[in-house]
Amino acid sequence: MQHVFIIGSRGLPAQYGGFETFVDQLVSHQVSPAIQYHVACLSNDQAYHHFDYKGVDCFTIKAPKLGPPRVIAYDMMAINYALKVIKKQGIEQPIFYVLGNTIGAFVAHFAHKIHKMGGRFYINPDGLEWKRAKWAKPIQAYLKYSEKVMTHHADLVISDNPGIESYIQEVYPWSKTTYIAYGTDTTKSRLTKVDDKARTWYFEKGVIENNYYLVVGRFVPENNYEAMIRGFMASSSDKDFVLITNVEENKFYDKLRQETGFDKDPRVKFVGTVYDQELLKYIRDNSHQSPRHHSTFKNILFRQVRKNKAILLPNKTGREWEVVIACNACLLSNFHL
Repeated sequence: MQHVFIIGSRGLPAQYGGFETFVDQLVSHQVSPAIQYHVACLSNDQAYHHFDYKGVDCFTIKAPKLGPPRVIAYDMMAINYALKVIKKQGIEQPIFYVLGNTIGAFVAHFAHKIHKMGGRFYINPDGLEWKRAKWAKPIQAYLKYSEKVMTHHADLVISDNPGIESYIQEVYPWSKTTYIAYGTDTTKSRLTKVDDKARTWYFEKGVIENNYYLVVGRFVPENNYEAMIRGFMASSSDKDFVLITNVEENKFYDKLRQETGFDKDPRVKFVGTVYDQELLKYIRDNSHQSPRHHSTFKNILFRQVRKNKAILLPNKTGREWEVVIACNACLLSNFHL
């Protein structure tokens, strides 16, 4: 039995963002019975509680609320506890898969322990986290240093984007790297127009099928939300602009509302998060088009190809949209909504 300990996501079931969705999809599509996953789960009230999720051994870590440093404490506590579990259960040659670089400055001690017990230490660098505008300069410097240290100790750096793998290879040539795409679900939702779940969501959000542009993603400046919102507001579209994202206690949301006045445009609708995958697929299937918030868009392109619909990208002026027609061939042109 190969035991794999996944550290760095908020846990299961997925209720936060990309890493959580990745872990959920990974364990949900497990094929080999010879793999046992163990997943750390961040908790505000339970420490070292184990529960089963789709055959996964999930264990809770109650990390202290320290602000941004909490994620560092969380990862360190999770690895330390996992090492105790391994020793107690007599697990041999475990694999640790750490998502993100936040513990880089402190990782040498843990990597040494993992290797000493015959284990392997894999990491996913999570893009260029140190470049994100949300971080102050000292934090950016720490994250950049952590990234470097992590590559020194990792047995394998797994990137989910070929551009990130190329960056790691160029900047840290000592790294052993590989690229594994997340992939995407191309099946249509099992929900239908008459299902209560769909009807309730559309009624509560004030949205009509096939009459909205849709964005799904983390609400951070790097995802080009300002350009998309400004571009849409400048258009004369009679459709809604629906954003599925978490904006609670988000300073960027407040700043953007003040600068763009999107709250005065009834077409712009922030509708919260949707973690029910069948419902989310139904919402995607019944969108008019999907503005893309990120520089890489393979997954959403695949989804749109399946639907034979389009992907909209804000151009540099923010007053027009560039449209990528997702069909047999991809065409680029300027497009007024």
